[in-house]
Amino acid sequence: MPEITNLSVNKWVFYPTIIFLIVTVGYSLFDNASFLVTVQSINDWILSHFGWLFTWTPFCFLIILGVVYFSPLGKVKIGGNEAIPLVNKWKWFSIALCTTVATGILFWGTAEPLYHLNSPPIQLGIESSSAAASTFSMSTMFMHWSFTPYAIYTIAGLSFALSYYNYRRPFRISSLLYPLLGNLEKEGGRAVLDIICLYALVAGMAASLGAGIFALMGGLEIIFGVSKSDFLIAFIGFTIVATFITSAISGLKKGIAILSKWNAIAFFVLAFLVFILGPTTFILKTTFSGIGDYLYHFLSRSTNIGAGIEAEWLNKWTIFNFANWFAWAPIASLFLGRLSVGYSVREFIHYNLIFPALFTCLWMGIFSGSALDFDLNTQGELYQILQDRGAENVLYTILRSLKGGAAISILALLMIFVSYVTAADSTVSAMSAMSSIGVNPDNPEAPVWIKIVWGSLIGVIASIMISSAGIDGIRLLCVLGGFPALFIILLVGIGLIKMLIRSD
Repeated sequence: MPEITNLSVNKWVFYPTIIFLIVTVGYSLFDNASFLVTVQSINDWILSHFGWLFTWTPFCFLIILGVVYFSPLGKVKIGGNEAIPLVNKWKWFSIALCTTVATGILFWGTAEPLYHLNSPPIQLGIESSSAAASTFSMSTMFMHWSFTPYAIYTIAGLSFALSYYNYRRPFRISSLLYPLLGNLEKEGGRAVLDIICLYALVAGMAASLGAGIFALMGGLEIIFGVSKSDFLIAFIGFTIVATFITSAISGLKKGIAILSKWNAIAFFVLAFLVFILGPTTFILKTTFSGIGDYLYHFLSRSTNIGAGIEAEWLNKWTIFNFANWFAWAPIASLFLGRLSVGYSVREFIHYNLIFPALFTCLWMGIFSGSALDFDLNTQGELYQILQDRGAENVLYTILRSLKGGAAISILALLMIFVSYVTAADSTVSAMSAMSSIGVNPDNPEAPVWIKIVWGSLIGVIASIMISSAGIDGIRLLCVLGGFPALFIILLVGIGLIKMLIRSD
């Protein structure tokens, strides 16, 4: 990697954020019980007052993107008519896909549907472990993991891409709001905005890292008989962090692109193997019934008007999922937007919304369908494993039931590792660039030491939260990280509407 001499740390963004994070970690270590009570109280307040906004906002984003797609703005080339693409379309798709789904589809793709199958919302009157519960479960996976959440990333990434390349704004979160608020530098708001987003993203990344650590622990336990321990949590976390920092240091066109390419191929290979070796007929049947239910109830469940689902269930599942996407969105938008130069707005929507969402529908149909079939045919055995041994054991139990399951399980274990590394290296790269002065399209990489600091902090926070609060700690981090980002991306959506109006 060539030596970069004209970059420096942005002290007004980097150091305040680091201080706030150190204070948070110090508080949790000094008085963990009080820390968890405080975080839980904040979490409860957010959900009671703003839970509805977490579902309404991405629903509106989908509508906005649909209008943008067919408007004159959809034909605009990111970077101008003479812009040359940074990556080809396959690399663009693989990086966008692997950056966004991380370990989520591997960890939750088999565990989450079991909750919905065995504990559907009471107000719906659906009998647990019934055909109706199976359909509802699959429909819910499509709601939580496809078009609606991807709209969050797409609207943020598109706004940044246009601001960064077409309006020549700096590589900063504040550039997301340029279409709406203009030049924030005059108002002194850039540093504050960047600090809020960095703090929120560290929470979101730590939550995802926590899920990845759980999933890897489950694999090591089932495949190799390794017992869970605090030391194992720390070791897995350290290994992941060291790897994604190394990849981030290598830059976009080296480690990040290579890992994304092979990770995307591995996703398709694993999905094909499970589809062929698993309950193929049940997967097809449940997928189609789930799609029908998803489309039929899409409006009511997106707005919670007439959906008949209690707030407690929504908070635990829908808002938890969307909050995590919101937490990642501001920083992910910088990375996803940076990739898109040389392509049109319409192509951006293809590769950041439509194609990834279709892939996750395919994935959930196969893996969620396999989990549902296993549980129904064993009278709830898989759900009992989930309850007794944790969500991290579910995927491996399913894979080991297949022909050649031991080898497939090892492939899945490696994929979980690489999946988080792929998502984290690109995000740490964006975080570090945002914490630096001098980053631009011609000089896109931040100093190495900044990447090391950010990666290390994420690992420390994730290890502390999952050691002290387990899966509930992951949920708390998601909501806390997503809350401030929710309002920022909401303003971004309004700014895109403004750009849309100007393009007509």
